[in-house]
Amino acid sequence: MEFFHHVAPRAAPKFLRNLMLPAALRLSATTQITATLRAGRRHANPYFVLHVVKTNDSSAKFAFAVNKKVGNSVVRHRITRQLREVVAHNLPLVPVGSHIVVRALPAIRQASFAQLGQAFCETIGKVN
Repeated sequence: MEFFHHVAPRAAPKFLRNLMLPAALRLSATTQITATLRAGRRHANPYFVLHVVKTNDSSAKFAFAVNKKVGNSVVRHRITRQLREVVAHNLPLVPVGSHIVVRALPAIRQASFAQLGQAFCETIGKVN
């Protein structure tokens, strides 16, 4: 008697596809993320730190780091979604070919979406 049946993986619902950064704009390799965190120039604000490395890629790529000091799993995922949306709205401001890791700080819990957007615009403006 078989208790488990095979379930084919499902694609993300359409309403979630718009919230995700395209795969071409994501840093997915752990080695790239680690290298960016270690060697990248840091640009900070009260809510997050941008770690930026200039590359010869044709587009900017992003990763998000939200650790347990920020909050529980629900809070961390909400923060990640908000940061992803802020980045997607402000892509024209981002230098082409940059690898950017957005590392959240604990103070981000109290920030509104508008404050995150303003902080991102100001901080990305410091990146040369």
